[in-house]
Amino acid sequence: MILLSRRNLLALAAVTDIALHARPLPVAAKALASRLQLPPRHLETLLQALVRANILKGVRGPRGGYELARERRRITAADILRAILNEQDSENGLIQPCGLVEHVVGPLVEEAGKAFVSELERLTIDDFCRLAETKQLNLGLPVGPDFAI
Repeated sequence: MILLSRRNLLALAAVTDIALHARPLPVAAKALASRLQLPPRHLETLLQALVRANILKGVRGPRGGYELARERRRITAADILRAILNEQDSENGLIQPCGLVEHVVGPLVEEAGKAFVSELERLTIDDFCRLAETKQLNLGLPVGPDFAI
């Protein structure tokens, strides 16, 4: 059972793809969407949330696109999911829970969520990239440095 939404999984996949392909030039949103088999506009809000969270850096211009804002070993899965969840929370507003949700279901699920997030803190984009490389999912591109200044 996968506990993450499709949007959360796409965020992880997008950052991993950018980490694999952003050398020597940034990854164009159109190329990223094509590799993820999505319409280009589908990723715009997701990518902007990741830029605001300082996970990605947007590069403007004809050869612009997205690249990592910091080293891939310093970006955790939990960082990415927090960025997406924070964006969703600001869009959705607060829902008034009932007593059963507030006092029983909520606290138990919150504890389980803390354990899940703790595990996600240990996974970095470098882990995702290394697995993609061993499975030869980097489309034959040479492996370059993971961060440029």
